[in-house]
Amino acid sequence: MTDHRQSIILGAGPVGRAIAEALAARGEAVAVVTRDGRDIGPGITPRRADLSDPEETVAACRGADAIYQCAAPPYHQWTSAFPALQEAAIAAAAATGAVLVAVENLYGYGSTGTLTEGMPLTAETRKGALRARLSQELLDAHAAGRAKCVAGRATDFFGPGVRQAALGDRFWPALLSGKTIDWVGDPDAPHSFAYLPDLAAAYAELGRTPETWGQAWHLPALAPISLREICERADPWRTSGPKIRQTPSWLLRAVGLVRPAAGELVEMRYMFDDAFIIDHARFDAAVGTQTSGWDTALSQTVEWWRKTDQKAA
Repeated sequence: MTDHRQSIILGAGPVGRAIAEALAARGEAVAVVTRDGRDIGPGITPRRADLSDPEETVAACRGADAIYQCAAPPYHQWTSAFPALQEAAIAAAAATGAVLVAVENLYGYGSTGTLTEGMPLTAETRKGALRARLSQELLDAHAAGRAKCVAGRATDFFGPGVRQAALGDRFWPALLSGKTIDWVGDPDAPHSFAYLPDLAAAYAELGRTPETWGQAWHLPALAPISLREICERADPWRTSGPKIRQTPSWLLRAVGLVRPAAGELVEMRYMFDDAFIIDHARFDAAVGTQTSGWDTALSQTVEWWRKTDQKAA
């Protein structure tokens, strides 16, 4: 059955690509907008625009029923570059009448433990305070009737193609080769991780469910477990336990002098030092959700990384 909706994805990172593929599989017309107009894949139309420029972004989103704001600046440029990306996305939603689905994270709470949507956004870190402000501005735009908006807040995610993440290119190659894993935080603290295809499906639902608009939603995650348990479940044939080394903050700061993104991890390490669990019961009740489960998520991710390593060899 063909779906005649038009969805526009802003940004072509892992989340943007996954949402585009999920929507295209449903029969929607999908376009992905990037600065260079890169080709994403079959059935997805590439468009070109500077996503920090409202006029260019509005022009690229003409005809949209839903706009998915997935664009993000380099990690060390968040505080300077993110506001312009959101403002341009809101302008596009206002001009086209499309709903804007914003890809958000959990930084705005500034808390550990179990997080719910009812908690205040009181983060004091630079990136957390920015996320809190942007999220409030998004919901204010909806409340004022300026644009239709909805926020999907996701926890740390992983999956095939996800490299720049806690469970990314500094984790899987080390685990699968038996090397020491460098980890920021307590490897035995329970943590919520999401599998990217599950997140993509959830974001797609937000764009199609008007009852969710004007609110922030915690998106589905897998059952919370520790990093150590992830290692053991991902590589059950290992004869000894995983080798995990906690990275001290001073080292991150030192590395950050050469690789700025590493230094930016220091203020966010609190999320990995203690239990960090996302409560997505509201989304489950309102929209319904099915997660892939740890066995499926790990087997598919490990398979992708093994193939990737073989190609690089």
